[in-house]
Amino acid sequence: MMKFKLLLWMLTKLLQRAVKTNPKCAAYVKDKNVTFQIQTASGEGRYFEVKNGKIKSYAGRSKSPSFTFTFKNGSTGFAVLSAKDSVNTFLTALRTQDLVITGNFVDVMWFQSLVDFIQPQPKSSSTV
Repeated sequence: MMKFKLLLWMLTKLLQRAVKTNPKCAAYVKDKNVTFQIQTASGEGRYFEVKNGKIKSYAGRSKSPSFTFTFKNGSTGFAVLSAKDSVNTFLTALRTQDLVITGNFVDVMWFQSLVDFIQPQPKSSSTV
């Protein structure tokens, strides 16, 4: 569970850095106001607020998140969120119900695009 909690805390820091260092990311969150939650089935996790161009997170649960990612347990959440093949791992977790998403799916899609700002960019191949 500790790895899962640490990963969620790091997600906040990575998103905050992307907003500060990437003008496209800053523009993406500028006018968005959303609260979402990432948790385990037992309720452990964090909620995230995107408001006024800033991203913050807090331990615990939000009273009214726009959407919630609920993982079966902390180790599953850590495995899915830290997977190198993130799209396939994410979709497999949904199919097997190791991950259940509830709430506003438009905001879920917005979040998926936000996370793209913290993904490593493929190195451009140089030809000789």
